Amino acid sequence: MAYQSLRLEYLQIPPVSRAYTTACVLTTAAVQLELITPFQLYFNPELIFKHFQAFTIMLVYVWSRRNPYVRMNFFGLLNFQAPFLPWVLMGFSLLLGNSVIVDLLGIAVGHIYFFLEDVFPNQPGGIRILKTPSVLKAIFDTPDEDPNYNPLPEERPGGFAWGEGQRLGG
Repeated sequence: MAYQSLRLEYLQIPPVSRAYTTACVLTTAAVQLELITPFQLYFNPELIFKHFQAFTIMLVYVWSRRNPYVRMNFFGLLNFQAPFLPWVLMGFSLLLGNSVIVDLLGIAVGHIYFFLEDVFPNQPGGIRILKTPSVLKAIFDTPDEDPNYNPLPEERPGGFAWGEGQRLGG
């Protein structure tokens, strides 16, 4: 019984706050259980540039493809649509003299993910190849709303029964 009420309270937390809280608790537990060290948790450019951990540029690519009409501005000099953001960042890396291999790798991985998650399932005969693990669904999915739920008047927005008054002058 206590588990169910705790689970319901947990699921009422907004999704971003719930994800952040869960990440904090799991990270703290992993460090305390010595599964990972605190030094493995910080941003390490060496891991990105020498070991090709290009997840950030992949996330930028996926976001930019899912938001194609968002207008972007790069340092107040260049205006463009969101799908060009990964390419602009890659060009900036090139201007700074950095290797663009990590950027290209992130764009390639992001494109594969975007295709498998957003494009292929919507094609005739397409299926979802990538599936979310059920443990993550249990943690982050919101509970189904009860179709029979009728909030009390004080729980309704404004708390008043608007529109039930009398006409003026009548």
